[in-house]
Amino acid sequence: MIEILPATTLPRARQTGALVAEILQTLKSRSAVGTNLLEIDRWTQSLIAKAGALSCYVDYAPSFGRGPFSHYICTSVNDAVLHGLPFDYTLADGDLLSLDLAVSLGGVVADSAISFIVGDPSVGGAESVAMITATERALQAGIAAAGPGVRVGDVSHAIGSVLRDAGYPVNTEFGGHGVGSTMHQDPHIPNIGRPRRGYKLRPGLLLALEPWVMADTADLVTDTDGWTLRSATGSRTAHSEHTIAITDEGAEVLTVPR
Repeated sequence: MIEILPATTLPRARQTGALVAEILQTLKSRSAVGTNLLEIDRWTQSLIAKAGALSCYVDYAPSFGRGPFSHYICTSVNDAVLHGLPFDYTLADGDLLSLDLAVSLGGVVADSAISFIVGDPSVGGAESVAMITATERALQAGIAAAGPGVRVGDVSHAIGSVLRDAGYPVNTEFGGHGVGSTMHQDPHIPNIGRPRRGYKLRPGLLLALEPWVMADTADLVTDTDGWTLRSATGSRTAHSEHTIAITDEGAEVLTVPR
């Protein structure tokens, strides 16, 4: 389903996006050496409840996971890149942590992800920092390419060009997607594509763009938890995501702190 929201929905979408951004920044500031992933999940639950919002994850049971997910945030560490199921793990100095969060507020969903080094970035290594930076640059390229009348392939091509130029293999199984009254909708937005191909973007469409990479492979393996996706080689990974609104003027990033 592709959901085109009325212009009157945009203020609510902005509120949801700002909330997601605020929660992610709060979690980042609290995530330190010695923090347990289950603590991060509990903090997320509390912050969502305090805002009067709803989790998009707790009862989520899609075909690609062994559901329901039953947690409030995805916490992916080092070789884990997507759908990281929180578990009893204590963060160490130099861990590469990705946090992915989607909530619904006022009937509108926003979805965002950030990656960062826990503790001393130099312990995480220059390669990890470069990988995070590449996903952030790819995300900005996708946002810059988006707008009314633009094809999905144009956005995918902009994202993929940055990732490939940085030397990373690109997986197309999982990528960006539409959001709206629910978390995962069409159109699917792969992280690489051909210009002038695919669905034509329209005002009122909300999109979650999410470049992610693994250092030396495009192949994923599923963890025994049935959810967490890891690099097939055990290499480190990174993931960046924003929800944007397609407007008459272009693309507005919703998941930034207000």
